[in-house]
Amino acid sequence: MKFVIQRVTGANVKVDGEIIGEIGKGFMVLIGVGEDDTREIADKMVKKMTGLRIFEDENGKTNLSLADVGGQMLLISQFTLYANCRKGNRPSFIEAGAPDKANEMYEYIIEECKKVVPVVERGQFGADMKVSLVNDGPFTIILDSAQLA
Repeated sequence: MKFVIQRVTGANVKVDGEIIGEIGKGFMVLIGVGEDDTREIADKMVKKMTGLRIFEDENGKTNLSLADVGGQMLLISQFTLYANCRKGNRPSFIEAGAPDKANEMYEYIIEECKKVVPVVERGQFGADMKVSLVNDGPFTIILDSAQLA
């Protein structure tokens, strides 16, 4: 499982020109699900993500969590995080989870995040989405379940 977490001052996602999810200060997260991912892996990823202390405190140090700043989340499914570009110029996506499984995991992650973050917005699984954001910093972190202890 892979999360690309961007600290934002605001973000939104549109489908067919209509905003379907929008947040202020918080995290805009691209979520990639692999074929071997489980709910246990998702639990670890969500715990790590929601606990990240990457917002600045009164001294300008990245020492505050999403909860500390009343942050919000926008979660977007993104199978292309599993692009394999080793051969040729056309990426392969065979390492990404099958759509049914990936959607199930995406929905599970959304529900788990809602347990700890008051405002969780979302994209639309499988849709052609247009995502806009203002990356604050810029500050971007990649969480990969293969690298978590």
